[in-house]
Amino acid sequence: MLLNALLAMALAAAVPPDTAPPARPLGADSVPAIPFTVQPPADTGYHPRPRPRAIEYDDSYYTRLEIHRDLSYAIYPLYVGQYIFGRELWNKSSAAPTWAKTGHRVFATALVGVFGANTVTGLWNLWDSRHDPDHRVLRTVHAITMLAADGAFSYAGSTLATQAQNSIAKRRLHRTITLSAMGVTTLSALIMTFYNR
Repeated sequence: MLLNALLAMALAAAVPPDTAPPARPLGADSVPAIPFTVQPPADTGYHPRPRPRAIEYDDSYYTRLEIHRDLSYAIYPLYVGQYIFGRELWNKSSAAPTWAKTGHRVFATALVGVFGANTVTGLWNLWDSRHDPDHRVLRTVHAITMLAADGAFSYAGSTLATQAQNSIAKRRLHRTITLSAMGVTTLSALIMTFYNR
């Protein structure tokens, strides 16, 4: 009986006075009915994300990608050859053997061809994948670093190569720029190999 009375008092205190039912005597087995309204749930801030849009690539994209990757692997032996030839030219200058002078020119020409083809295939595929959010930052950084290396190799091969024949300072700059570009492109290619999966 005492428990029912305490319960009734607690319920009456929890209900605002304008919605409280009229007082009535409590019996031993009666509990007052308390009217209530159902409130809609509060906005939790959760909004379902839109479904990701499917990105489709045609066969030419994958053909260009395969060419791009195969040519990328061909760069490493060209780098090794250029380093060997360049070292001979650095150490012996005009007295360097013919194989070093000829090899340096041949390998430099091959690098121009490989970088030209990879620039075309890479930028074309970068454009085709512009709506694909997966690894977008990685692809963009790779493209920027490779374009910077293109510029560095072009400057070292066209302008500095001629000037390096008569100037030790230009020869040193030629070596610094080419070795730096080799390092940047190797690092960029390795990052793409391991992280762009």
